[in-house]
Amino acid sequence: MASEQSENYLKNIYKLSSGEGKVTTSSLSDKLQISPASVSEMIKKLAEEGTLTHTPYKGVELTDEGKKLALRIIRKHRLWEMFLVEVLHFRWDEIDDEAERFEHIMSDKMEDKIDHALGHPLIDPHGDPIPTKDGELKCPMSHPMSDVRAGSTVRVVRVSDSNSEMLQYVASIGISLNKEIHIKQKMNFDNSMLVKIDNNEFNISSIIASNIFVENV
Repeated sequence: MASEQSENYLKNIYKLSSGEGKVTTSSLSDKLQISPASVSEMIKKLAEEGTLTHTPYKGVELTDEGKKLALRIIRKHRLWEMFLVEVLHFRWDEIDDEAERFEHIMSDKMEDKIDHALGHPLIDPHGDPIPTKDGELKCPMSHPMSDVRAGSTVRVVRVSDSNSEMLQYVASIGISLNKEIHIKQKMNFDNSMLVKIDNNEFNISSIIASNIFVENV
């Protein structure tokens, strides 16, 4: 059975590889806030266990077994996030650390009970897909709002959960999953946007826009 530390490594390697492609010791060190030396030691241990490979210049890659374990822990994490929001009424910016604590002690029986109680959700509160028990992950088609042209109307399908302060801010201006946003203007000099949400207008930076993923309406 994988340890809590091993599960965190596998989960974060999977997330980094999905977003950045190549996963290096330094990128993993930055993500986990752990020294490069400690990361290198753990990578060596996981390679010996057969859950990843580490090739010079190619970086770290999960094996099939490593991916399976990573998706299992991601499933548990996202189910807990849904439970915290839907049942305990946490805000979406409060749930990551809480889910982190529970994901490692969640039994298969508890996982099934929560999944059933929630109605077998397909996404978590931020719009990230919840892997199936078989390890399938269906990612909805979307693109960053920063790529959208002025004059377009889009629907929010996912918001990055990498920064809780950003989640608080976008929620405060009315952005949530399935919310429609009209792009009124896009500034060429910094790619910031003037957007209309319900009947209100807001200026949104390119950084925030790049963390909001949308589909065309």
